[in-house]
Amino acid sequence: MRKNWVLASAVAVLIAAPAFAVTHKMPAFIDAAVSDSHRPAGDTALDAARKPAEMMVLAKIKPGSKVMDLVPGGGYFTRLFAVAVGPKGYVYAYQPVEFDRFNKGDKPAIYATAADYANVSVIHAPLNDIAAPEALDTVWTAQNYHDFHDSFAKPGDVATINKKVFDALKPGGLYVVLDHAAEKGSGLRDTETLHRIDEAAAKQEILAAGFKFVGRSSLLHNAADDRTKKVFDPAIRHHTDQFILIFRKPGK
Repeated sequence: MRKNWVLASAVAVLIAAPAFAVTHKMPAFIDAAVSDSHRPAGDTALDAARKPAEMMVLAKIKPGSKVMDLVPGGGYFTRLFAVAVGPKGYVYAYQPVEFDRFNKGDKPAIYATAADYANVSVIHAPLNDIAAPEALDTVWTAQNYHDFHDSFAKPGDVATINKKVFDALKPGGLYVVLDHAAEKGSGLRDTETLHRIDEAAAKQEILAAGFKFVGRSSLLHNAADDRTKKVFDPAIRHHTDQFILIFRKPGK
């Protein structure tokens, strides 16, 4: 079982095989996470587009892992991680205070998600203060890295954020960044308008924090997205061209 999982991870990162989910058997803990009865219908409806099993393999989420879901939103990935890491693992849902303006209630939605899982807690703090009570195996952020550049996220500073993530990880730990792709060469031009970021710009920033680049996956690539529409446009909503970059903190 573990051999299949490791092989699948290597294939997905290095060559992003489109038949990944079909040709490689997922380990039981990944299947259990995807089939978790606590997952709301709104989450499962997105699974075909988001490929949660493959994403967990890419991030090396496994039983016992200590994981941070950075900017968890409503908890789509938090719920998945909680089941996959099991009772010996832990998930820290880091909810930046800068994102509080998007709350629909008194508390961020992630608090309700955390209440359903004994191995999940919410850290509600500024972006520039990212940290966890213990060293982490993985820091994961999905579709929000571009927001760190936007005006609402101030005084959040991208260089500081990436260095805090670096410090929060164990030696050898992974930083996995999934985001909406902007036009090649556009840099940071579209972060606040289209909510996209140039992959090369994100990679350069993260490497500057001391990370080593492990690889990328094109599992969420969509050639039909010309990268010129806002990600909330109904024509492309939930089907944007997305990149996944994987970085490692040097060390054991």
